[in-house]
Parts: sequence; structure tokens; C-alpha cells
Amino acid sequence: MSLFRRPDGILRSVRTRWFMMSNPCQASGRHIHTSAQIAASELLTQVKGHKFTRRQFLDGNQLQKLSLTLGRRTELSTEEPPDGTPLPYGYHLVYFTPSQFESFLGADGSDTTFNSPAPFTRRMWAGGEMEWNPDIPLKIGDRVEETTEILDAKAKKSRDGSEMILVDVEKRFVAPQGLALTDRRSWIFRQPLAAPPPASSSPIGTILPTKSHIEDVSSPETEFITRRLVWSPVALFQFSALTFNAHMIHFNESWTRQVEGHPNVVVHGPLNLINLMNYWRDCHAHQGGEVRAKGITYRALSPLYAGEEYTIGTESVEDSGGETRYGLVVKRGDVVCMRGEVMGVKSS
Repeated sequence: MSLFRRPDGILRSVRTRWFMMSNPCQASGRHIHTSAQIAASELLTQVKGHKFTRRQFLDGNQLQKLSLTLGRRTELSTEEPPDGTPLPYGYHLVYFTPSQFESFLGADGSDTTFNSPAPFTRRMWAGGEMEWNPDIPLKIGDRVEETTEILDAKAKKSRDGSEMILVDVEKRFVAPQGLALTDRRSWIFRQPLAAPPPASSSPIGTILPTKSHIEDVSSPETEFITRRLVWSPVALFQFSALTFNAHMIHFNESWTRQVEGHPNVVVHGPLNLINLMNYWRDCHAHQGGEVRAKGITYRALSPLYAGEEYTIGTESVEDSGGETRYGLVVKRGDVVCMRGEVMGVKSS
């Protein structure tokens, strides 16, 4: 059953219930779950087994604006790409954006369509995997169907011992020619911070203006380039707008510092993933013949912030059974922020 086709059906009741449970002005004590296990079970009871379906036309304007935001000076950024232009790996993340009224958003501005019940409402992108069909790319001009399903929700413990919920979601993208992409994502939901952390407190001072930049550097220590990146608050705001993402940690410095305790606005997980795949395309896709990505598994390990320089590099390249596995790493200094493994196959 398509819940987006039945606005008066389950999706509306799920959203309404989530809003009531996450709004302290309307939620009574009996609605607030204190156990991650109970909250995870409640989420599965509400939506497991239901599939949420949407259809969207993939327009060239959105692709051009993403290319401009990424600073990629290619033909995609100079004019609107024509119908038939394949979407680069990961660029589907700026399509099928959230569709919620502001009144349904979380207190931090985040989309709540697939949130766990309160008090586990602080969402973070934890990782996932993608599988592309090399023979059916998503293309500009396609009318694509996205089907979303919650696969699982589990109670977990964080490193500090606090409870959290891990939610696994699968999205399948079907183009006119058939299944083009399966995108599985894992989100972590934590409880709101009881009070602004002592260090939220990162001193409130003037942030020097920063321009985004990307630079490739070679090293005699490795045969592969290392990519250096810095994202400005302006570019993060543009990416938030492209993805219709109102999560305030990505653009509201006061909220990010004083409520969430981060030193600056946070670089989006999907933006990191797109940059990881762009690095792979530029560094590996044309090495020793044309190579196409079959899939990627990735895990987010530590946040990145506006104005900070970080790097993307290659840790390993291994041939196995007709596939090549590329171990990629995102680092801020010595801190590993994301790891990814891309599976590539030679074009026939």
C-alpha cells in the first residue's frame, strides 16, 4: 500500500502521533518512552511492513545547482544538463527530499517522517550501503519511483553508556527501465541533551569568513592522490536548501553551539558521501580502463565542521573475483571521520 497516495491513512496517523510524542506542550508523561527497547518496538509496530511510495521527475536544474554547490567546474555546472544525462553516483540524494509541513518537523528542524518516538529524537546519519545497477542508471528526464521501508529498529548503547536507537531504512529507486539503485541507510536516534554541555561553550566569537575549496595533492608515499576539502557555512546552507533539510545543526550556529555543543555548523553526512564517490570517480573510475561502481558500504565515525580542512584518500585497492574493492577514508588530521569501501567492476 502506498501511504503517500493515501494522505488520510497510516502516514498521517504516524506523523500525528510522533508530533504529539515529541511536543512537550502536548505530550503527557505516559506518552514519553524512557526505554530505547520500548521506543524501538513502538516504531516497528507502527510502520514495519508498510512501504511508502513517491514518484518524482528528475530535473536538470537540481543537478546543475548541486554541481555549483560542490564547486565542480564541469559541463554540469555551466548550463542545465539535458534529458538523458546520467546522475553521478550519490547525486540522487538531492532528489526525493522530505515533504513535511514545518509543524511536523522536530524541535531541531529535522524531518520526523521515520523518527523513533520521544525522547529519542536527535537523529544522526550513521552509515549504510548502496547498490547500483550498472545497466540502468538514473537519468535526467526520468520519472522515478522511490519506495521506502523501515527494515529494523534496535535498542543500542553508545560508548558513554547512554541508550540510543539504530533504525535501518531501505530505499529502492525504479527508473522506467527497471530497478536502478537500492539505498540502505542507518540512522541513530539519541535523547535530547539535558542541558547545554559545558563546552557548548565553545567560545562564541567571530567566525572568520571561509570559502569552500577542494585541492588534490600527490605524495611519493602513495600512488593515489589525496583530496583536501573545506566547506563554508554558505555551501552547507546551499546543500541544506537543495535537500530541503531544515536540521539546524547544518546552518544555525547558535543552535549548533549552544544546544548541541558542536564548535561550528556540521557538514552533512550525505554531502560527505557524495564527496567520497566524487573522489572515487576522479581517482579510480578511469584507471586501467573504464570501471563502474557496483556498490558502496560506508560508516560515519566522527563529525566534520564548516571551516575545517579534511582529506579523502585511498587506503587499499584489492582485486577479488572479477571485482575491485577500494578502501577509502575521510580524515580530519589523525581522526577518521568516515570509512567507505567501493566495489567496482570493469565495463564490458
